Amino acid sequence: MRTAKLLGIALVSAFAFAGSPALAEGDAEAGAKVFKKCKACHTVDEGGKHKIGPNLWALYGRQAGTADGYTKYSDDMVAAGEAGLVWSEETLASYIRKTDGTKKFIGSFIDKKKAKTKMSFAGLKKDEDVDNLVAFFKENAQ
Repeated sequence: MRTAKLLGIALVSAFAFAGSPALAEGDAEAGAKVFKKCKACHTVDEGGKHKIGPNLWALYGRQAGTADGYTKYSDDMVAAGEAGLVWSEETLASYIRKTDGTKKFIGSFIDKKKAKTKMSFAGLKKDEDVDNLVAFFKENAQ
């Protein structure tokens, strides 16, 4: 049974990335400028406080819906984490890319067309901005 669940998670992850452009090397400095769009709701500092959204320090490798001390996640975000969503460069890129959409991406992990999330941001239109923001987190959110 556990093997079947792990296989299902792997398949969902593969389908979530199907059709998404491969990650290119981004520019972390340019990503810092893109992050300004996120600053109203998020911080990215070690030991930083949560705002409307969670602090994004140590994002990569974290199970979705589990930032220490943050209690405002939607039920669907928590369920996606429990279903196997772990933040990585690839999952973050798919989540924040407008063509994928945040609600559709989270829904792909919990068998919903559109998940209910509390993030109102619709996503980034330019792949370059996605790549740059991903690079910013790689350098500044460890």
